[in-house]
Amino acid sequence: MAGLAVSGDDRMSGDVRDLDALRSWHADWRGLRVAVLGLSMTGFSAADTLAELGADVLVVTEKASEEYARLVPVIGARLVVEPLQEVPAALVEFAPEVIVASPGFAPHHPLIRWAQASGIALWGDVELAWRVRDKVLRADGSPADWVLVTGTNGKTTTTRLTASMLVAGGLRAAPVGNIGVPVLDAVRDPAGFDVLVVELSSHQLWYLSLQTGEGALSPYASVCLNLADDHLQWHGSARAYRDAKAVVYQNTRIACVYNKADVATREMVEEADVVEGCRAIGFDLGVPGPSDVGLVDGILVDRAFLDDRHTSALELTTLDDLASVGLAAPHMVANILAASALARSLDVSPGAIRDALGGFRLDPHRIEVVAVSSGVTWVDDSKATNPHAAASSLAAFPGAVWVVGGDLKGVDISDLVAARGAGVRAAIVIGVDRAGIVEAFGRHAPAIPLFEVDHTQTEDVMAQVVELAAGIARDGDVVLLAPAAASFDQFTSYSDRGTRFARAVHDRIGEQPSAE
Repeated sequence: MAGLAVSGDDRMSGDVRDLDALRSWHADWRGLRVAVLGLSMTGFSAADTLAELGADVLVVTEKASEEYARLVPVIGARLVVEPLQEVPAALVEFAPEVIVASPGFAPHHPLIRWAQASGIALWGDVELAWRVRDKVLRADGSPADWVLVTGTNGKTTTTRLTASMLVAGGLRAAPVGNIGVPVLDAVRDPAGFDVLVVELSSHQLWYLSLQTGEGALSPYASVCLNLADDHLQWHGSARAYRDAKAVVYQNTRIACVYNKADVATREMVEEADVVEGCRAIGFDLGVPGPSDVGLVDGILVDRAFLDDRHTSALELTTLDDLASVGLAAPHMVANILAASALARSLDVSPGAIRDALGGFRLDPHRIEVVAVSSGVTWVDDSKATNPHAAASSLAAFPGAVWVVGGDLKGVDISDLVAARGAGVRAAIVIGVDRAGIVEAFGRHAPAIPLFEVDHTQTEDVMAQVVELAAGIARDGDVVLLAPAAASFDQFTSYSDRGTRFARAVHDRIGEQPSAE
């Protein structure tokens, strides 16, 4: 790539800024040349922040919505829109001192490789947000604490749960990051927060793994909920994906929360370089030890954050109470225990945790019952975008008619079919990667009735799925959309996939879906 020659450019080798000095909103960011890659919500948030700081900002993207394209010059930045299979000449000429990449840019992307080969500092939006987190301070003069949440599955639910518990405990808290609210927007909110609960994808964590210097991100508490193969095409290998997830624990100050039922998360904590005095707090569905949260006779208890934890425990809630609000599925209970551990590390009382759970509702498309008709329950878990998430759904609804398939993202579904496939009533396979799923059923669950939906038109897929499922399901059965795959092969998002499923169900049974 021609851009590699930029390392000899006078602009690069001349007055280069000391980036270690840029660890405050109040540092001198003026004139710093920053290229922002991507113009999604995250990319625009980064560009807007940098422009506010006085940096010289160039936004480089393959596509831009009309709204964002209009706003970029308004904030004082420049915009380049062109294919990015090669390094754009405008980017080479700009000679950035820093590149802030949106999470969609994988390590093997030509622009990322060029940046690293050229010695250009490479940040994600989370790195930038940590550097400028002191824009709005708390009453004691310190910036908000950060609590980090990652995992293959359950991130969004646990992030929302934790934030809800903190708010119920009287703290000003917000769920941000990969959940849909850029962390930079929260950092700049003039109202300020006591705690930011930051959901982090493996992509964002990979960029955090590049951080250097003494001012690296240091969260108050952190959790990796679980680990299973996902996003292998982006990371290049299962090991690289695992190593990215492990970054969540680095430099944690108070509590590293881990899943006792998932040895990978324990090993991550054991290997992490944390602040002296930080504690490892385990969670699972068993009886907890003195530094854990868990279950005793149907009661969720804390044996980690009380003085007499060797002989006593604090009741948080009960399985019966969770069942009354639709939160008693095993994987949901695990998420609740993880969130409770994070909240307890910040001194939120058990009573506040119970109050938060009483008013909590799951996101749409997460084990959402969309209809019950003629004894058949139709469940939308379109957010189960990988085999690990689908396994949890199948465990919650044994014997379901399983709607599965989509873009598998390079992940082998055979283990899931071997473990759960023989327990379903039937499987309806959709999406571009059907062959691998059909082959897995042929090897591991050949007796299960299997149906393929080969419609290529998005409008037709779910209508055919529902028609097939209605002919299979019997009184007492569940029809479960838990695709174990991404949606972008045939739909605009997992929510689009779930919405179309729900609409097709209601069209079939003659009811109107509720508005989201």
